[in-house]
Amino acid sequence: MKKEIFEWVKTIIISLIIALLITTFVKPTIVKHYSMQPTLDENDFLIINRILYTRGEPERGDIVVFESNQYDFEGNQKLLIKRVIGLPGEEIQITGGRVYINGEELIEEYLDDRYTNGNVHLEIPENRLFVMGDNRNNSLDSRNDELGLVDTEDIVGKAFIRLFPFSDAGVVR
Repeated sequence: MKKEIFEWVKTIIISLIIALLITTFVKPTIVKHYSMQPTLDENDFLIINRILYTRGEPERGDIVVFESNQYDFEGNQKLLIKRVIGLPGEEIQITGGRVYINGEELIEEYLDDRYTNGNVHLEIPENRLFVMGDNRNNSLDSRNDELGLVDTEDIVGKAFIRLFPFSDAGVVR
């Protein structure tokens, strides 16, 4: 009997350690809006890599989850998901429906509609990122003063695996 109890206790402790390790390194999240279509749809269930940016910096094209300056109706800080477009020290310009980084047009093959509305011309300061949703006509992002540039310290992690819907499961790009 003691041996069986010991085995149960050992199994529970190992399970708790594994669960703690998993939640330390990854974070599940559900997409709540349509701002990342066509790449992500509402209610997609994603796994976020939480440790990737502890060793490196976000790169252009990464889809990141970050703590925003927005709050829900209950007063909780909203997590948003957007694509990194501009990096610290770069000059970004949006004009004529096109995005330019340091004077060169950014080719964005992940977009259905390559027209980007807005008029932006700025240099991105250190430790800040310019982010936009892939659904450019329906996205609160860095083009809007209400959200603005994202501080790199507010990044929770990089979206890297979609688990649901099962038909679209796989690596997020």
